[in-house]
Amino acid sequence: MERRLYVAVPGVGNATDHGGIGILVFDIDHEYKFVKRIPTWTPAAGARAEGVRGIAAHAATARLFVSTNRRLAAFDLLTDKIVWEQTYDGKCCDRMAVTPDGKTLYVPAAGGLPKWYVVKASDGSVITTINKDGSPHNTIVSDDGTRAYLETQGRQTPLLSVVDTATNAVIKEIGPFGNMVRPFTINTAQTIVFANVNDLLGFEVADLRTGKVLHRVAVDGVPIENSPVHGMPSHGIALTQDETEIWLSDNTNHFMRVFDATVMPPVLKTSVKLRDEPGWVSFSLDGRTAFPSTGDVVDVATKKITATLTDENGVAVESEKLLEIDFSGGKPVAAADQFGKGRKPR
Repeated sequence: MERRLYVAVPGVGNATDHGGIGILVFDIDHEYKFVKRIPTWTPAAGARAEGVRGIAAHAATARLFVSTNRRLAAFDLLTDKIVWEQTYDGKCCDRMAVTPDGKTLYVPAAGGLPKWYVVKASDGSVITTINKDGSPHNTIVSDDGTRAYLETQGRQTPLLSVVDTATNAVIKEIGPFGNMVRPFTINTAQTIVFANVNDLLGFEVADLRTGKVLHRVAVDGVPIENSPVHGMPSHGIALTQDETEIWLSDNTNHFMRVFDATVMPPVLKTSVKLRDEPGWVSFSLDGRTAFPSTGDVVDVATKKITATLTDENGVAVESEKLLEIDFSGGKPVAAADQFGKGRKPR
């Protein structure tokens, strides 16, 4: 078994930094040693840099999907070659999700277009669209494939939408939350959502069955300022796979704040100091390792930093768009998710 961490760069915040996009691959079992750089696109002279907005993978179909502010593309995990790339309405795309069967992508539009594209993963063609007020952003598909959760940025729409993937119809709205919903995560049973909201160093908790917001949880006693990258003090939240902890990005103070999720409302239990501002966090396939977007690698059990990501030139690597893919006999056999979702056995 070979465990690899795939990291798309530039992939921090709005990702408008200089240079072209690359997909960096690291060897998880050998202290995150740099393995290779998969080339993608280089901006034309004088053009604004292209920024990564999302990453997803499906092992059985050997596909890696990358969305940018200009395109959505599928890569063959066996050859590292681009299989197809698409734009929609002349624009593209934000943080998408792939269904468990690998057949469908739910792709949020960019450029202020108020809709999601439901896309064939085989070629990127559009099946249908889902109209939603606001600016489409984060997308989660449940592990059973029956629901898609759509988050739009818009002060007039502080809601999280639930879509039936069989009909692609919005069947429920969760909220209203206390402010615009930003990154979020769900448990396996699809009963609870934990969501960042604007102007809160913390998160809100809502019941996915009733649609009601239950709790507002804040980190107290620390400085609170909106991040210059994300415009909010907390951008990034994940639920450990055993659903016992919530990991929260503290953008103001450069910490991961870890909460006890076995009680309601969740209670802060410890903090992990990071080398830079975290804008995201996700987990390894086995749930034992946390990957903040700072490039720090954190042991979930001990809360200790065990490695830091650097590229082939020894330069620190930071990205909000990363996930683990495992290979056996040269073929992908398992792929993680860019979102830290609960995976507690039901």
